[in-house]
Amino acid sequence: MNDEFFHPVSGFDLPRFAGVPTFMRLPHVPQGHERWKDVQVGLIGVPWDSGTTNRPGPRHGPRQLRDASTMMRAQHAVSSVRPFETVNCADLGDVGPNPADINDSMDRITAFYDEVVKAGILPLTAGGDHLTSLPVLRAVARKAPVGMIHFDSHTDLFHSYFGGTMYTHGTPFRRAVEEGLLDPKRVVQIGIRGTMYDEEDRDFAKAEGIRLILIEEFHRRGVEDVMAEAREIAGDGDTYVSYDIDFVDPTFAPGTGTPEVGGPNSYQALQVCRELKGVNIVGADMVEVSPPFDPSGGTAFLGVSVMYEILCVIAGQLTGS
Repeated sequence: MNDEFFHPVSGFDLPRFAGVPTFMRLPHVPQGHERWKDVQVGLIGVPWDSGTTNRPGPRHGPRQLRDASTMMRAQHAVSSVRPFETVNCADLGDVGPNPADINDSMDRITAFYDEVVKAGILPLTAGGDHLTSLPVLRAVARKAPVGMIHFDSHTDLFHSYFGGTMYTHGTPFRRAVEEGLLDPKRVVQIGIRGTMYDEEDRDFAKAEGIRLILIEEFHRRGVEDVMAEAREIAGDGDTYVSYDIDFVDPTFAPGTGTPEVGGPNSYQALQVCRELKGVNIVGADMVEVSPPFDPSGGTAFLGVSVMYEILCVIAGQLTGS
């Protein structure tokens, strides 16, 4: 059993609608706190959407995700994993962005995650738009490129937007490959669909050896078969998991900036995470939850449910179970 300091507040002790919300009711351990050195998995908010090119709002995502996460309980219903009793988890707070300067924000995010990685903490991030992944990867992959399992309806591999804007939520993984943060031959992108501007992003993926699993293939083969291939592509090396909530069909997750119909249902959204067992995860994120388009809060609840699934896999990884 791990340190009881890191156990979340139980709904049997304090109603879920009461108290100051933190991720999954865990203790808040900000940088500089005496217990920072004891954290194994850090849940981090990045309230930033300066890379958004259409419907804004993911900057409000971490706050809503925290609130929804009070519904997470101690034990996984299928695996029986009790993550908060097996590893020391904490809410590390938010990275404060500069909403007026996209590059300064990325520098701030990377600097924060450099300290997280230096402390040996595995980061589980709540964004934020998908550009958030780039500055996080700059810290996580500082020593060597990593593989990636990416759930999304878009590749986010575009070269630029609006005649030369290089940093948007549609370009992070193009930049990550160019910067040597990702090993493209160990990258798989699952769920790709929707109407297209052109084939530039897919041509880049093909040229670099990135595996695209389009939604038609996903539905035809099923979760278990697709995820077996994803694990094979990631191999034994360090791997980042990036989960855009628009991977899920908007019937189940309408609260996002760029929804695409025809996607997985909410159960499949959880299934793909369970099939990450065996992947050497060094960091993960949940991005593009947009509260202004989520009046019921259902998208955020699905988002934190996905985060809990990933956390349970990570807990098993860190304890060898």
